[in-house]
Amino acid sequence: MIILETPRTYLRKIQRDDFEAICFILQDIDVMYAWEHAFSDEEVIQWIEENIMRYDRDGYSYWAVIEKASDELIGVTGLITEQADNEVCIGVGYIYNKSYWGKGFAIEAASACLDYAFHVLHLNEITAQIRPDNEASRNVAVKLGMTVKKRYVRHYKNKEIPHLLYSRTK
Repeated sequence: MIILETPRTYLRKIQRDDFEAICFILQDIDVMYAWEHAFSDEEVIQWIEENIMRYDRDGYSYWAVIEKASDELIGVTGLITEQADNEVCIGVGYIYNKSYWGKGFAIEAASACLDYAFHVLHLNEITAQIRPDNEASRNVAVKLGMTVKKRYVRHYKNKEIPHLLYSRTK
């Protein structure tokens, strides 16, 4: 079932049988440098299961981004309930196969997610948690009309990782 459609893609729920395509993305250290490690098979399975759980709990999560021209899963983009410091936020996230970087797919799909958040879910603010040195992701956020709301430290796997919280209001 298609959740969102853009000129070049459609977004649908991630399914367990997307495992191989998602491994290709989440197991690439160049893609996953912000997490400071590529995911193991078990971590990919857990990540898929967490997204499926979020669909039931929240009604949204990362969605599989399917390129219409090839019918291939090229990345994931979606809305995630997350925390920045003690603040609960609804954020937009985007992770792509690196052969699709720099081609506007993240902006296209994330823009559709923002429209969905503001006009279907009637949310007033969407955020994006981005490492300060991740210029490509920061550029996507800026092109989405987001600005830096604050700097904070995110705790992940016993590490303190500096982040910027980008924000856009309705």
